[in-house]
Amino acid sequence: MKNTVELIQVRKTFDHFVAVDDLSMDIPAGTVYGLLGPNGAGKTSTIRMMIGITVPDSGEVRIFGQAFDRKQLTNIGYLPEERGLYKKMKIIDQLVFLAELKGVSARDARARATSWCERLELTEWMPKKVEELSKGMQQKVQFIAAMLHDPDLLILDEPFSGLDPSNTVVMKDVLLEAKKAGKTILFSTHRMDTVERLCDSICLIDHGKAVLTGELREVKSRYGRNNVQVEYEGDASFLDDPALVQSFNNYGKYVEVRMQPGADPQKLLHRAAASCRVSKFELMEPSLEEIFIDVVGKSELPAAARGAHA
Repeated sequence: MKNTVELIQVRKTFDHFVAVDDLSMDIPAGTVYGLLGPNGAGKTSTIRMMIGITVPDSGEVRIFGQAFDRKQLTNIGYLPEERGLYKKMKIIDQLVFLAELKGVSARDARARATSWCERLELTEWMPKKVEELSKGMQQKVQFIAAMLHDPDLLILDEPFSGLDPSNTVVMKDVLLEAKKAGKTILFSTHRMDTVERLCDSICLIDHGKAVLTGELREVKSRYGRNNVQVEYEGDASFLDDPALVQSFNNYGKYVEVRMQPGADPQKLLHRAAASCRVSKFELMEPSLEEIFIDVVGKSELPAAARGAHA
């Protein structure tokens, strides 16, 4: 499988601060790739070098098998983390303008923009100015702008920011359709649940360095099946055994248990059955959130990803 993006020992410093530290990674064509890391890890700095906003101090960025060239931008869609829209422009005019910058004719741009606005439920807002829209609606406009010219590479920095659950589902569906159509998708996000559902491979960076890379399935297999989910009714005293239980999250009707290394889950099942009614006992893979905490450290975990661990 060919790589759509290749970073080869890429380095970027700002004054004496090393934002990206000899980072290498490959993004195969037609896959969804997650670029993860705590705040300040170097994710956005990495993305900006991929699209020529900044230039590496050393190393090489290769896009579509060639050294980066600004001409390649006509085949790249980019959704920045920060809003990048003209506040006084009408939505439809802005989308047409941005598509024309990517080589789409005004006629085609208007037709495509109208179709996308219908799909993302923005039709009635098309004649409105950007400043009249909520943050979530502005995010959808930026997403449409990234898609309008039908790029083969989509780079999305926190694409679900500001979206409610229903719009998040719509955007996920769009991304899965793009993948089926052979597009390559890179996105950076703090939402670990989304990464687990969508990504084929990940690169976790910390302080500008890659600390964990690979196919998501293979990455999770490295950490074994040391978690147990227990659905139960009654006394939860079976969790109070430090020889078996390292930590747990209790959600009331069920509990997610992280076993001590080498502990036998069957012993926990026997303890649970002796004190309460067990309706489900299942060995589980560790979540990406737990792996993130292990690799980077709980203190570094973004608030959006901490969830029940906070």
